Amino acid sequence: MLELTLLAAFVLSVGLLLHTYALYVPILYVLNSIFPNSSTDRPNDTPSVALVIAAYNEEDVIAEKIENSLALGYPDEELSIVVFSDASSDDTDEIVRSYADDGVELVRIEGRVGKTECQNRVVARRDEDVIVFSDANSMYDPDAIRNLVSSFAPGVGCVIGELTYRDSSDVDGESVYWRYESLIKRLESKLNSSAAGNGSIYAVRNSSYVPLESGAISDFAEPLAIVGSGERVTYAPDAVAWENTGEGVDEELERRSRIVTRAWHTLANNLQLLNPLRHPVFAFQLTSHKLLRWLSPVFLGVALAANLGLVLVGSSPLYLGLLAAQLACYGLAGVGALLERTSISTPTVVHIPHYFVVANYGMLVGLWNFLRGENIVTWDTASRQSDQS
Repeated sequence: MLELTLLAAFVLSVGLLLHTYALYVPILYVLNSIFPNSSTDRPNDTPSVALVIAAYNEEDVIAEKIENSLALGYPDEELSIVVFSDASSDDTDEIVRSYADDGVELVRIEGRVGKTECQNRVVARRDEDVIVFSDANSMYDPDAIRNLVSSFAPGVGCVIGELTYRDSSDVDGESVYWRYESLIKRLESKLNSSAAGNGSIYAVRNSSYVPLESGAISDFAEPLAIVGSGERVTYAPDAVAWENTGEGVDEELERRSRIVTRAWHTLANNLQLLNPLRHPVFAFQLTSHKLLRWLSPVFLGVALAANLGLVLVGSSPLYLGLLAAQLACYGLAGVGALLERTSISTPTVVHIPHYFVVANYGMLVGLWNFLRGENIVTWDTASRQSDQS
């Protein structure tokens, strides 16, 4: 009986891991082939747009971001550029003010209230048709905003753009992860609505914007709120923003724990979207893409513990083989961790497992923070990257 219980726990945990990391994409392909989306309506107009840039102590990149924004291929008379400074203490504000003659507006918000609350306050002051949200370190392709707004087909309240990492970036695991995320968003959007946002580049109809609680992670919470209000969230892969990845895998731990902490709180405030009776397709997407992903460190722990138990109480050589495979993966991650702290270039075969383990540990910390009732509202320049957990 004990062996059967352990085997059931192992199979269930591995099955859920396989679903969220491997099987979800093929399932989306199948569903899209069964239920093709025939909508091709793309408006050709150029609505008024406010490009809202989040900034906190961004003196190193804010001038480059503003220059990039001023060079965008969107009609100048229809584009407003707004930088909000969440009580920056460096030269960010002074740099932004130097572009006042170019029409760039600075909104300084005192008190370090956090990105989400800053966005709420800025949007309340804008009357443009579309609000585009961006991070200060995200550089846009010239046609990025035009491609965002052209994706606002009827019934669409939010459009998510594409974040791409430069070839010179240091963290290959993160770049691979984001390419995988982009594929999922493309398939989800084609089927119904994307279940993931992207703080680097996303747009919301002003009339569709839902003010958020300050503790919510805005690029996840806003799309959820829009889906909850009956509109769709779509993905525009041709609306491209560019960033560098973090400087090392260890930076991923802090980023992932911060994002997942806030994301759990956001999901807890939108539990109705997990109801398959009310949202049959989106509930499946949200569960597969986000809920199970954030629980993956729990599944990994259960799979390892159950496998150890099976080796102790069972007689099948398969149990020992499965345990050896798990330990080998963790061993590769350990080698990757050691090489990460040296000047030796880390081979992909050990870098990817290291990145995976660190990311999952970060998600475990985020879950633990949520269960303790802890949340993280503010951000700094080392952890400003968007939600793609």
